[in-house]
Amino acid sequence: MRIALYIGAPLGLTLLVVLIVRVDIAAILHVLELAGWRLLWLVPYRTLFFLLYALGWFTLLRAYNPKGRVGLGYLLWVTTVRDAIDRLLPVASVGGGVAAVRLLSWRGLPVAQSGASVIVEILLTLFAVYLFSIVGVLLLFDQGPSFHQHRGLLLALLLSLPIPVVTAVLLRYGSIFGRLHSILLALVGASPLTEGAASLDREVRASLRRTRSLLVAGSLQFAALLSGSFEVWFVLRLFGHPIDSESALMLESMTQAIRHLAFVVPAGLGVQEAGLILFGRTMGVDAELAVAVSMAKRLREVLWGVMSLLSWQWMEGRRVHREVRVRS
Repeated sequence: MRIALYIGAPLGLTLLVVLIVRVDIAAILHVLELAGWRLLWLVPYRTLFFLLYALGWFTLLRAYNPKGRVGLGYLLWVTTVRDAIDRLLPVASVGGGVAAVRLLSWRGLPVAQSGASVIVEILLTLFAVYLFSIVGVLLLFDQGPSFHQHRGLLLALLLSLPIPVVTAVLLRYGSIFGRLHSILLALVGASPLTEGAASLDREVRASLRRTRSLLVAGSLQFAALLSGSFEVWFVLRLFGHPIDSESALMLESMTQAIRHLAFVVPAGLGVQEAGLILFGRTMGVDAELAVAVSMAKRLREVLWGVMSLLSWQWMEGRRVHREVRVRS
């Protein structure tokens, strides 16, 4: 992961710099000034996205949470922290899941169970993103010749489709963590680590057998992704370039598809902007407007992320202080 970040971060930053150099900065600042403080409405609206994800995660945890130790409110907060870590920190979109397991352990949930819920939720996210991308591709068909202009990207999406499918099959039938247990057992002998790997494997398999929970959580994640298209529609109206809901959905879905394909690029630097520019052309959105839309989305991302990260560190500090008092 570290090697991938060393490659992804410079590439993303280089792409962003190239795009910024090629656009009219004055025009971007003008449309941002035109929208003004109304862009801040994106911040509270983002709560809907987090709530839908938290509800889906809550559904996956229901079997492990009979006494309600992890409430929906707490899970909503953990969801915002996960998102902030994955989007703002150089962790290749996986560090948030690791932090989530730790935060769930604060409420007494065993590591294997919380880890299984995070793994299954990430898997469902992959499927939701691909389904969302398919919707975007179908809408892109309506753009006529523009479909053929993007066939390289669409081919990449098609070729990467087996990744979530194969991952799901391996997790369900392949005993990935059980095999890891066997390897560690041969190398270092029995230990809590090897036992934990085997337990995680069992919990993941059990979670993947709960079909109803998977369908509910996956549907909620898809709805969360759909909610992001309203941001594009709303921002472009503020910028004086209104588009219809189908165009906004297509633009959001294809941009998210590119970001997930380039998950090693921290915060999707340059990738998000390139996606908005590339697909925005099909509906008359010029490069300056596309970059302005990206800046508006990043403003919301940073504001939510900073608040969530600060709250997380405050909670960590309180916990450390409490432990020190107990020991003393």
